[in-house]
Amino acid sequence: MKTTLERVEILGKKTEEFSEILTDDALNFLFELDQAFAQKRESLLLARSHRKTRLDNGEVPDFLKETESIRSSDWRVASCPADLEDRRVEITGPVDAKMIINALNCGANLFMADFEDANSPTWSNCIEGQINLKAAVRRTLSFQSAEGKTYNLNEKLATLKVRPRGLHLLEKHLQIDGKPISASLFDFGLFFFHNAQELLSRGSGPYFYIPKLESHHEARFFAEVFKFAEDYLKIKAGSIRCTVLIETILAAFEMDEILYELKDYASGLNAGRWDYMFSMIKKLNKRPEFMLPDRALVTMNVPFMRSYCDLLVKTCHRRHAHAMGGMAAFIPSRKDKELNAKAMSKVAEDKQREAGQGFDGTWIAHPDLLAVAKAEFDKVLGNNPNQKTVLRQNVKVSALDLLNAEVDGAQISEAGLRNNINVALQYLDNWLRGIGAAAIFNLMEDAATAEISRAQIWLWLNRSVKLSDGRIVDRELYKLLREEELAKLKSNSEGRLEEAAGILDDLIFAESFPEFLTLSAYELLD
Repeated sequence: MKTTLERVEILGKKTEEFSEILTDDALNFLFELDQAFAQKRESLLLARSHRKTRLDNGEVPDFLKETESIRSSDWRVASCPADLEDRRVEITGPVDAKMIINALNCGANLFMADFEDANSPTWSNCIEGQINLKAAVRRTLSFQSAEGKTYNLNEKLATLKVRPRGLHLLEKHLQIDGKPISASLFDFGLFFFHNAQELLSRGSGPYFYIPKLESHHEARFFAEVFKFAEDYLKIKAGSIRCTVLIETILAAFEMDEILYELKDYASGLNAGRWDYMFSMIKKLNKRPEFMLPDRALVTMNVPFMRSYCDLLVKTCHRRHAHAMGGMAAFIPSRKDKELNAKAMSKVAEDKQREAGQGFDGTWIAHPDLLAVAKAEFDKVLGNNPNQKTVLRQNVKVSALDLLNAEVDGAQISEAGLRNNINVALQYLDNWLRGIGAAAIFNLMEDAATAEISRAQIWLWLNRSVKLSDGRIVDRELYKLLREEELAKLKSNSEGRLEEAAGILDDLIFAESFPEFLTLSAYELLD
C-alpha cells in the first residue's frame, strides 16, 4: 500500500525555494483536506449544474422557504477580532512581493492578498505567492526592483486577509491519486498550515475572503473545512475569520443563510459587484428580461445593483457583521491630470454613496485612491470603527427587486461591443503571460471584468441583438470588430494576443455558455 506522500504527486517545477512551502507536513495536510472534502466539493459543483438546468427551464430565483426560520430569528455572528473592527478602506491585489509590500505599507486598514481573480494561477505565481506571504507574516519580506530600488515592510501594516481560488477551480500541478486537488483547498491549506499559529502569536489571526459562493450549502462546506483545519493544527476553535463575497445572483437570496452557516467564523459580506453583474448574465441568460446593455451603463444605481447592496447592509448589520462595499478600480495617470480629476470625482461619489448606504468600508485597487475613499468614510464614521448600528430597518427588498434589470437609457452600442472585445483580448493576453491584474484604459481589470466582457458578447451574439445604429450583432460583425481591435493591440505588443483571440473566439462561438473563461484558458498556463 502506498504511503500518504506516495499518493501525492507534484507536477510543477520543484526548487529549493519551493520546498520551503511544499514540506512533507504541509503535503500531508493537503492530502487530509482532499480526503475529507474532495467528494463534497464535487457534489456541490454538481448541485450548481442542476440548479442552472432548472433556471434554464424557467425557475425564477427566490428566497428559500425551507430556511425562512433562519431569516426571521435573531442570532449573531461571532465577535469581531480587534484588528478587523475598522475596515473602512481595504486594498486588494495579487501576491507578488512588490504588491504585497506596497499594499501592506500604504495606510489601508486591510490588504486582501488575492490568489483568485487578480492572480494568473501559474505554478510559479501560486507557490511564490505563498512564500511571499509567509515572509510577510513574519515581517521579513523585501523586494529589489530591476532598477535597484529596495522595498521593505513598515512598522505599521495593514491587516492581512487571503482570498483562495473558487470552488470550481483545480490546481493541476498537485495531484492526489492521479487527480488534481481543489485550488480552494490548496491555496487555503498552504497559507493556513504555514501561518495560522504565527499570526495568532502576533495578535492577529488567519483571515480569509471566500469567493464565488452560490448557496448556504457551499458556506457550510467552508465552515467544515475551517473546523477541520483548526482541529488538525490544534488551534483554538473559532480562530479563523472569513468575509464572504456576495458576487453571484443566487447567493444574494441566501445572505442570511450564508452568514448563519459560517456564524462561528464570519466577519462580514462584501458586495463583489463586477462578478455579480457577470453572474446575472451567466445564470439568467435564457431570459430576455435580463439582457444588460453596455457595461458602462450598468451603474450601482440600477435597480438590481442598488437593491442587492441595500439588502447586504441590512442583513450584515442585523447579524453584527461588517458590510463591505465594492471596488474602485481606477488607476491614476501620470500624464493626464484632467482624466485623474474626473475619475477621482467619480470615486468620491461612489464611496459617498456606499458610506451613506451603510457600508462599513470599501475596496480600492491602487494606493492613490486611499485618501479619496477614506475621506468619504471618515465623514460618516468619524471616530467610530464601523456603522453596524445602522440597521436599515426601512429597507424592504423583494425577489423582484433583486431581479429588476431595467436600465434607464439602455442601449447596446458599437463602442460598447468594441470595448468588450478589446478588454477581453487584453486581459486574456495578460493572464496567459502570468499577469492577473492588468491596467487597461486606466482601470485595474481582473478576471471578473473580463468575464463580463465575454459574457455580454456571447449573449448579444446569440440573441442577435440590434445595436443602437441598427446593425445586428452576428458572427461577421464580431469577427470584423475583433480583427480591428486585435490589429490595434498588435501595433503596440504581440504578447500572446493570437492565443487570446483563439480563446475568446471559442468562448463566443460556444453553443452553450461556458461557465468560466479561466477553466479552458488554465490549460495553457505553465
